[in-house]
Amino acid sequence: MGIKENLAGVPLFKGLTDQEYDELAMVVVDQEFARGRTIFSEGDEGVGFYVIITGQVKIYKLSPEGKEQILHVFGPGEPFAEAAVFAGSSYPAHAMALKNSRVFFIPRAAFRDLIKNNPSLAMNMMASLSLRLKRFAHMIEDLSLKEVPGRLAAHLLFLRENQGGDEVQLQITKAHLASLLGTIPETLSRILARMHKQGLVESGGQTVKLLDLVGLEELASGEQRLS
Repeated sequence: MGIKENLAGVPLFKGLTDQEYDELAMVVVDQEFARGRTIFSEGDEGVGFYVIITGQVKIYKLSPEGKEQILHVFGPGEPFAEAAVFAGSSYPAHAMALKNSRVFFIPRAAFRDLIKNNPSLAMNMMASLSLRLKRFAHMIEDLSLKEVPGRLAAHLLFLRENQGGDEVQLQITKAHLASLLGTIPETLSRILARMHKQGLVESGGQTVKLLDLVGLEELASGEQRLS
């Protein structure tokens, strides 16, 4: 599909007129990033935002010691770095392609001009940012208040809600999932093994079958601990 057709399939741009899709398509910079390539680094000037067309992108921070903490993992149809549209400041984190990815870069100035003529687009952007803030709040709560088994249980239940079934696909490597949950791969593997032994899940590769939803919910909420 061309740029205009891909834009029409992005929820953020829902409600634009045919002419507005044409105008937006004219300012889009169509880019491709190979797996492992940096899209931007923390501190780079926030000159615009991105929308993923194909592939997968991680947003992450690095500690002074070089430890990585993944903040988000985004896939097709999802925008990232939207705050740059309003703040006009530097990017607060790093972005890297987890898979070979095609992304649309949308310059801040051109997008702000489009928003002036289409208030519904601003509402879509605010909804996207509000959802991002909600995810951050849950992440901070999980990392500060829950032990790793509870964080993993909450993540599996989140995947179930989004994927619509009791057999979920992890979508990212277990090493990246460990970073997202604030732990290390070895600990994550041990917890999955304990969950399996307790009859909560059945894990094979990137697929995890959720066997005991009540038990996972109690683990996620802190009502019970993993034995």
